[in-house]
Order: sequence, then C-alpha cells, then structure tokens
Amino acid sequence: MTTSRTEESFAALRQITAGVGMSAADAEPIRLAENDLWRLPGGVVVRIARPGQDAAAAREVAVARWLAENGVPAVRPLPMEQPVRAGERTATFWEELPPHRPGNETDLAPLLAQLHQLPVPENLHLGTMDPFVRIPERLAATRSLNDDDRAFLHEHLAQLRSTWTHLPEGHPLCVIHGDAWNGNCVVTENGTRYLMDFERTALGRREWDLTSTAIAADTFGSLPPRQYEQFSAVYGYDVRQWAAYPTMRSTRELRLVTFALQIADHDPRAVEQAHHRLACIRGHRGPRPWHWTAVA
Repeated sequence: MTTSRTEESFAALRQITAGVGMSAADAEPIRLAENDLWRLPGGVVVRIARPGQDAAAAREVAVARWLAENGVPAVRPLPMEQPVRAGERTATFWEELPPHRPGNETDLAPLLAQLHQLPVPENLHLGTMDPFVRIPERLAATRSLNDDDRAFLHEHLAQLRSTWTHLPEGHPLCVIHGDAWNGNCVVTENGTRYLMDFERTALGRREWDLTSTAIAADTFGSLPPRQYEQFSAVYGYDVRQWAAYPTMRSTRELRLVTFALQIADHDPRAVEQAHHRLACIRGHRGPRPWHWTAVA
C-alpha cells in the first residue's frame, strides 16, 4: 500500500511531537512543500525540514531570536531547546501568528529595508549566501528530465557559477533574508507586517533579496509595472538598474526551474509547469515575461 505525502509527513510529526511531550492529535497541515508546516492546537506551528537540513533549521531559530532582539517583526520560535530531531527529520516549533493575510510587495519592502540596515551580528554565524544551494541535488534527483535537458541545465549552472565569481560591486554585504518573496511576509488584522521563513538567511548582497520581487514583474509577469515601481520606491532602490541584475535574475530562474522539477516528481500537476519553465530558459518560449504559475 502506497503512503501518501500527507501520511508520511504526519508520521514524522507524531514522532517529533512525542519526543518533546506534545501530541499530534488534531494537527492540521498548513503547507506540505519544501518544508512541511503543521498547526497544533494551542497556537503552535511545527515546521519539519527535509532530511539533511539540520544546520538550516538551527540557523532559522537563531535568526528569528536575533530579529526579536532587534525589534524586527517576524515569526517567533517557542522558548524551548530546538531544533528537534527525530529519525532523519528535523523540526522547529513556532508561535502561531494572529489572523493574517498574505503580504504584498509594498508590505515586504519596509521589512527588507529594516533587515538590511541592521548591523552584522558578531555572535551569529550565518555564513555567506550560496545562490546555488540544493540545485545540483535537485538535478541529480529529478526523474522528469531527458538527457538533453539535463545536460543543458548542468551547463547553464556551470556558466552561472562562473559569472557569479566576477559580479561587479553592489551594496556592501549585509544580513539578507535569502528567500524574500511576498509569500514570506504576512499582515495581521491590525496592520502589523511580519517576516517569516529564515532558512536561507545569510550574509550576502541585498540585491539578491530584491531580485525576488523584480522577477515577479520580469519573469512571472504577475506584478504590474506600477506595483513594482511602488516596491522600489518604498525600499529606495531599483535592483534592475544594477549591471549584474541579469545574472541574479537567471540564477533565480534556475532555482525556480529546479524547484518545479522537484515538485513534479511527486505531484503530476506540476509537470507541465516545470517543463514550461525549462523551455523558457532554453529560449523556446520567446522573450520575458513568461507568465510562470506557482507549483506549490
């Protein structure tokens, strides 16, 4: 009998919660994707990372605590020893936010500006941002590529790696979110904005964070020009004016292609979108915007 994605995740949740004296009874799935999010009764959210992501989970908790110390509105980890490991999975425990709506680009912009202006912490070992993290693993694991497409993606990755080592100067390095799209920002009913998901937080170029919103306009075609201009005005800088923006955009696009391929391996509904994205970066779908749609 085949175990479904939800059943597999819930089995991990039961083991994890039992290890800290909690119960998974009446748990509700919030999102099962790159990480699995579950809501427990009593206002607790459990975030289960993929195998091998122990260090990222620990960093996420440390970053959230540092943001709390510096007054940045963000999700808060529970005051307990964490992350928690059970079998091959690692989990973290968070306070559930009050009722909220998804943020938009102008909600995200001031939070990014506040984050990027913080002094680099001396006691938080973040490491330097790796724009190519997990891409080789995704390419090795995916089952939905033919040999020609796989060879193209490996060559494209190698070219971007080479170009990245010679990027022109931009802003000084700072603490960046690492995955700064509006899905990682929410707004509560009283208007408070919150940042969330610090798995990729590191020292890096703030341009990387800003590129996430720029490609919503350039690549996805989902963000109208006027709204992108508002985002740039609120933040105070338009990353598309930087000479290295095309390299950052292409790197972001490659990440999104390989993410879609990863999802497509266990969700047939994502196959068409994954291969559409691949055809786009191969030059088979004309100029941007390519009107990509979400896969998870």
